[in-house]
Amino acid sequence: LLELLTLRQDVRPGLPMVRRMKEAIQKEERQKEANEKNRQKSIKEEEKERRDLVLKSALGNENRGFALLQKMGYKSGQALGKSGEGIVEPIPLNIKTGLSGLGHEELKKRKAEEKLENYRQKLHMKKQANEEAADQFRKRFKNKQEERKMEGDLRKSQRACQQLDMQKDIDVPKETWYWLEPEEEDKKDEEDKEDECTSSDLSVSEKLHILTAYLREHHFYCIWCGTTYEDLEDLSSNCPGDSAADHD
Repeated sequence: LLELLTLRQDVRPGLPMVRRMKEAIQKEERQKEANEKNRQKSIKEEEKERRDLVLKSALGNENRGFALLQKMGYKSGQALGKSGEGIVEPIPLNIKTGLSGLGHEELKKRKAEEKLENYRQKLHMKKQANEEAADQFRKRFKNKQEERKMEGDLRKSQRACQQLDMQKDIDVPKETWYWLEPEEEDKKDEEDKEDECTSSDLSVSEKLHILTAYLREHHFYCIWCGTTYEDLEDLSSNCPGDSAADHD
């Protein structure tokens, strides 16, 4: 039976390759360990090892400072101080291994903080600039809308003035811009068209104020109500006001 077991062989495919790979890896690891052991340590590494060994070792009686502490009643592992409120472990020793001068780390830290603060200020200024630009855009958009609305109210007033004047057999307007020009009548619904009756020095708002006052005084008509009243008393009593804001 022992001979039969010895003669039996594992004939699974790929098994010899796996064994060879494992043996190669193990051999490489052993070689690395041997190289590490035989490698000559640098002066810095040796100094670090000696320093770590000394720092991990407790002070003995041969140390004069420790001997003086023992004479004053100090015991190893005991906290310092009359009431034992002091430290137990020695203050850690921070070894400087770099080539930079004293204060270099503080300088680096301060520069990093200044850089971060400058970055935050830039972000804040950029945010403020974006908010101001958005606010200015909203104002311009609102002013443009109000301007277009006033131009529409002025055209409506001119159209009403022309109709009401002609009903009273007035063939010539009091002012040339009181009536719409023929070409304006065809283009009155174009919002982006510039008002052609702004040739005088008066602004659109001034013309609208003058013309609506004329319509109220001479025709007892309010363009915002769209109503012709019997007289000034009837208009003053029933009309909310003399502007679009008063009718809102």
